[in-house]
Amino acid sequence: MYSKEIERTKRKLKLKKFQKEVIVGILLGDAHLETQNGGRTYRLKIEQSEKHRDYVWHLYEIFKEWVLTPPQERIKSVDGKKYKMWWFNTISCGSFRFYAHQFYSDGRKCVPKLIHRWLSPRAIAYWFCDDGSMKSKQSKGVIFNTQGFQRKDVDRLIAVLIEKYGLLAKRRKQPEGWQIYISGKSYERFIEIVKPYIFVGMQYKIPPKRMVK
Repeated sequence: MYSKEIERTKRKLKLKKFQKEVIVGILLGDAHLETQNGGRTYRLKIEQSEKHRDYVWHLYEIFKEWVLTPPQERIKSVDGKKYKMWWFNTISCGSFRFYAHQFYSDGRKCVPKLIHRWLSPRAIAYWFCDDGSMKSKQSKGVIFNTQGFQRKDVDRLIAVLIEKYGLLAKRRKQPEGWQIYISGKSYERFIEIVKPYIFVGMQYKIPPKRMVK
C-alpha cells in the first residue's frame, strides 16, 4: 500500500470500544507499543509462541483494519535454543499514542493510575489469555505473571481486582518479581467475569469446575 493510501486509511480509522478494552488487557500482558518517530505515532506489536498461533490470528482479526500484513512466523533464539514465534504489527498511528502515554514511563511498561476505569471484564479476560495461568487443578487459584511490573504497579492492579470485582487477590514474591495470585475461593466469581470473553483456543487455561461430592 502506498504511503498516501496509508495516510488516508489512518484518518478513517477509529478504535472501537471493544478494541480499546482488548488493548488494555494485552498491554498488561505481552503486547508492546513501539514508536519510530520520537513518540508522534505508535504501532501495536503482538508476538506469541507457536503454541498460541491461533490466538495471534484471533487478535489479528480484532485489529485487522489496522494491519497491513497478516501474522507471520519467525525463529527466535534464546540461550542457544530456537523457538518458532508468530507476530504482527499494526500501522503506526496517533490513535495508540494515548495508550503509550498511559502504559509506559521512561521507556518501561507501567500500570496506569486510572487502570480502575479501564480494567473491564473483557480486558481482564485478554490479560489472562496473555499472562494468566492456573496455580493447580486442585486449588482453582489463578496466577497473573506480573513480574515485569514494579511492586506499586502490581498493588494497583490488586486493588482493582479486590475493590471493583470482589476477588481475593494478593501479591506473591517470585525470584524475578511479583505475581498476582487470586485465591481458589474466588473461582466462581473469576469465571463469571472472564468466561464470556475468553478466546476458545485459550479456554484450557480456565480452571476446571469443582468436583461436587
